[in-house]
Amino acid sequence: MRVGFLGLGKLGLPCALAVDAAGHEVCGYDIDSNVDNILKTKELPYREEGAPELLQNHNINFCSVARVVENSDIIFVPIQTPHDPKYEGVTRIPEERVDFNYEWLKAGLTNLSKEVDAAGEEKIVIIISTVLPGTVRREIKPLLSPLIKLCYNPFFIAMGTTIKDFTHPEFVLFGVDDQSAYETAKEFYNTLHDRPVYQCTIEEAEMIKVSYNTYITMKICLANTVMEVAHKMDNVNCDNVMKGLFLGTERLISDKYLFGGMGDGGGCHPRDNIALSWLARKLDLSYDWYESLMMCREKQTDWLADLMEEHNLPKVILGRAFKPETNLVVGSPAVLLKNILNERGHDVVMYDPRLGDELPEFEASCFLIGCKHPEFAEFDFPSGSVVIDPHRYVKEKPGVTVIHIGG
Repeated sequence: MRVGFLGLGKLGLPCALAVDAAGHEVCGYDIDSNVDNILKTKELPYREEGAPELLQNHNINFCSVARVVENSDIIFVPIQTPHDPKYEGVTRIPEERVDFNYEWLKAGLTNLSKEVDAAGEEKIVIIISTVLPGTVRREIKPLLSPLIKLCYNPFFIAMGTTIKDFTHPEFVLFGVDDQSAYETAKEFYNTLHDRPVYQCTIEEAEMIKVSYNTYITMKICLANTVMEVAHKMDNVNCDNVMKGLFLGTERLISDKYLFGGMGDGGGCHPRDNIALSWLARKLDLSYDWYESLMMCREKQTDWLADLMEEHNLPKVILGRAFKPETNLVVGSPAVLLKNILNERGHDVVMYDPRLGDELPEFEASCFLIGCKHPEFAEFDFPSGSVVIDPHRYVKEKPGVTVIHIGG
């Protein structure tokens, strides 16, 4: 397959070398003419595992954007979306917040789009660059020629091992705008490896990419909190603690608890985190991460109360138990929601058949599913009701507005 790269920097060039080594016909352009010198001298000025060897025998053609369009069936766009250094984590967090800088990406794609129009043929363009959710549709698509068939395909790589990560990924992610472009791109990837491919919307792919990075940050913050606690206590080795957690492959190292819904509850989770917040203060930890977790849980429950207040109807929470198919109420996030609504001056009815509650005769109300009991999926909601479902499982019903949060 003929594969082009618009951008041959520290991400684009190693990937181009890997594609070239796989037997494809590769060409590319970069605004930095020094890349042409790298390809000619076959000397890489930065460390990239496997790249020096591939450079010695490469057949990559460094050319103009017009030639990339002319000589490619698929064009990858790995143009960086940089931040000012003060937003890169090397200084204290600034008070202000800004999005990534998309100027280079937009300029490159504008130039590419002009050349595609000039060529007069449809081209598959695959954007790799990291962007925030909503960016491609809002900022990028309006710039593109109607001849461009677009996909968003962010990579999960680490600089220094780009080639290995590109050719042996955990999975390949595709935000699809054009199904035929996706099918062709998937055929291309089948020539590199047999790893799973996950297809979703462009916005979902944008969110997956940045959430993947945040997930890693979250793991590191937990590990470093354990490290600080261990350092300030006797007989605790942080590595031994984490090795114990590694064994939790059913609930910790898995997809368990990774679907949005109500906050956590039960007799352990809230209680333990509040107690650990006390320990954090006793040990004078640099940061009370446990309090932040509980505040996050509380603020997200406040937001559910906000959603219920948008509807001028009586307030009903279905489910008091802290998790489905139990009759245990301890630590229940549904009860937390009820208490927050009470604080705001609302009367709230709670109904949970697992706790032996008698079914009231409901009028049209604003219902929120506080616990994912199976029977609530097809509950007989009165006509005119609004159902707020953070679990996205309640069936649609004529005369009832069902809001699947996040769905």
